[in-house]
Amino acid sequence: MQQAVRVAANIHEHESITGCVPGPSSNGIIDRDIRVAIVHDWCPDFRGGERVLARLCKLFPGADVFTLFDFLPESIKAEHFPGVKFETSIANRLPGVRKYYRALFHFCPFLIEQFDVTRYDMVISSSAAFARGVLTRPDQPHLSYIHSPVRYAWDEQFNYLDQAKLGFGPKGLLVRWLLHRLRMWDARTAHGPDLMLANSNYVCRRIGRIYGRDADVVFPPVAVSEMPFRAIKDDYYVTASFLAPYKRTDLVIKAFRSMPDRKLVVVGEGQQMAKLKELQAPNISFTGYLSREDYVDTIARARAMVFAGCEDFGIALAEAQACGTPLIAFGRGGAVDIVRPLGAHPTPTGILFPSQTEDAVRKAVEEFELNGHRIRPEACRINSERFSEETFDEGIRQAVCKVQAIFAGSAGCTMTEAASIGTISSR
Repeated sequence: MQQAVRVAANIHEHESITGCVPGPSSNGIIDRDIRVAIVHDWCPDFRGGERVLARLCKLFPGADVFTLFDFLPESIKAEHFPGVKFETSIANRLPGVRKYYRALFHFCPFLIEQFDVTRYDMVISSSAAFARGVLTRPDQPHLSYIHSPVRYAWDEQFNYLDQAKLGFGPKGLLVRWLLHRLRMWDARTAHGPDLMLANSNYVCRRIGRIYGRDADVVFPPVAVSEMPFRAIKDDYYVTASFLAPYKRTDLVIKAFRSMPDRKLVVVGEGQQMAKLKELQAPNISFTGYLSREDYVDTIARARAMVFAGCEDFGIALAEAQACGTPLIAFGRGGAVDIVRPLGAHPTPTGILFPSQTEDAVRKAVEEFELNGHRIRPEACRINSERFSEETFDEGIRQAVCKVQAIFAGSAGCTMTEAASIGTISSR
């Protein structure tokens, strides 16, 4: 209860001035006196989830990061995590684990529970699978930013099994049983966090359906100010993602194979690279991994970004909008939050297609060829500002206050005082 008393004392200390926890400081950084543990599933590369992690570390200077596996290059850490201490699981020491860490998913619930974060004032988990299940004290505030419930254990299970060609043979049955066990653990630990944040309205609905909990929506941070706006486009389309089965890059490639007069550039690398290259045609090129500068330049110059996956949010889609690049995307998941659809919005920023099929992708591209002139790059840029880093920061501040107010209330703070808390920052 010491943390609860401390929070309540802080509230009453500043009550005569503001009526709540101190307001934003000039630098917008959250209370430096709070000892924070940030728990993140794993860090294989610097992608969307790791960008959220980096922003959380910036908001909480001095926070320690706990993650199951850490494969980030030192150059990335120096740029995005200066001075941040990373603590990894014992499995991170296994020889060559980077090649097979995903296959250890059935051990990850046990591994995440071995992190001792009980000495911290607050725990923030950044979770797409396991981080949310970290063990905390009953008087310890726990805020969980949910990128997604475990995709491959719940509604996406059948897609994953199908892509991996796992039927009902011995291996398939074993994997299905392990996923069943993972669902049991996931459901049991769903009520650990005091407050859940969802990264999109789609994930918010999944949280409600799977866990029976409410969640606030805070969109992930997009470095809008760092993205170059380009109104004049080149004559090619782009699809960009980590090349994993659920991204459905295969559908985009197959659609463009049937449109040989339209160029497609495939950006990214991943376990599907070799398989997807078998579908290559003269009008389709693969870039592999690109530096940040080259990646941004490629999506900024494209006529449109085409994406056929169902993303929980899709930072790459929002980044394309920031560059003034229209989107042609599957109308489910985070794309629904990002795209202002042609024909349904006065200032459209893209086209949503109804199904994950080659034909649906092709028809959407054809519609863009006919009506794309109605989508202005300037409208795309303005739309992207809804997902700025500053908006994310404010959402996290509000959530920190909300979760601390729960414990302040238990220490004698009234509900009215708790509800009045709107932001928290440096003293």
